[in-house]
Amino acid sequence: MKSNSSRAEPAFDSHLDHMAAALRLARRGLGNVWPNPAVGCIIVKDGLVAGRGWTQPSGRPHAETEALCRAGKQAVGATAYVTLEPCNHEGQTPPCAEALIEAGIARVIVAVQDSDPRVAGLGINRLKKAGIDTHVGTCQTAARQINAGFFSRIELGRPLITLKTAATLDGHIALANGESQWITGPPARHAAHGLRSTHDAIMVGSGTAIKDNPNLSCRLSGLSNDRRPRIVLDGRLRTPVDSELVTTASTMPLWIITTKGHPSDQLDKYRQKDVAVIEAPVGSVGQIDLEWIVLKLGARGLTRILVEGGGHLAASLFKAGFVDQIAWFRAPSVIGNSGISAIGEIGLEKLSEMPKFKRQSLIEFGDDTLEILTKIS
Repeated sequence: MKSNSSRAEPAFDSHLDHMAAALRLARRGLGNVWPNPAVGCIIVKDGLVAGRGWTQPSGRPHAETEALCRAGKQAVGATAYVTLEPCNHEGQTPPCAEALIEAGIARVIVAVQDSDPRVAGLGINRLKKAGIDTHVGTCQTAARQINAGFFSRIELGRPLITLKTAATLDGHIALANGESQWITGPPARHAAHGLRSTHDAIMVGSGTAIKDNPNLSCRLSGLSNDRRPRIVLDGRLRTPVDSELVTTASTMPLWIITTKGHPSDQLDKYRQKDVAVIEAPVGSVGQIDLEWIVLKLGARGLTRILVEGGGHLAASLFKAGFVDQIAWFRAPSVIGNSGISAIGEIGLEKLSEMPKFKRQSLIEFGDDTLEILTKIS
């Protein structure tokens, strides 16, 4: 007898295996599908995989559409494993819930319900009303973690922010004279580009942009930077117009966020080079209003931002409570007290005020390690 209960039923090994495979597919979309979530879908018929799909670059086609296309007629009577509730609203493409119904899918296993008000249970209800055996909750925690940035944008109005740093054992990113290349070795630096690939945008402060003259692109073979904005927080508008960031803005998006009130001719120097200049209000501490910025970036559709420096920006984000995740590359070396700290002054008065994080993973890259930590709410 079929059941339309949305409560998670006991998960058999096959359910877990198929959903785990769908989650791996979903990860392929991270960094490329904003403002949409990264979703994976697997169609299973008679115990065999008939079709696979994941959200495509720019967010369309959706995972279900891709999987159904590959499954073809094998979709009739099959089970669909989807990492996020199928959408139920008309957009640039028809609703995925309707596509599953029309394809003749008999059963849908959903990892986690969508919190987007346009969906939020409506896709699940549509499947149930069509007589499809629908279950929710298989691998829910893992599915929510993959789309933590999407859920943050929908529920909080801002993207998930990952602070990435490469530091010594004693937490320094450079010598007192500014020399920083290189704290970590080639394997760790290659892994850092992998981190860039899973985020929608890369952000730095103006100090880093001026001192390091970075490119901030993801330099991994086969990956495009066409939709990955590089963001510079530059209240005084000091980023050189002949910098690597500005001179490549016509091929890779560059957003400079500065304070309001700069002369129009100064702004035009950047805009003429295809730089998007965003004028932000000043916050209570006399600097760019960080809360306004993160909400503005969320409104622009960004779900995941990788912050790569420097120490002052890192400290400001910690003070504001906006660091959701830390990617800490640690080299087995020591600089000493004269070095430049990875994180600037936060101004804590009590140990109870310390931002606290939980380790999610620890990976070795050559002699270096990468520790991923998530904020404890």
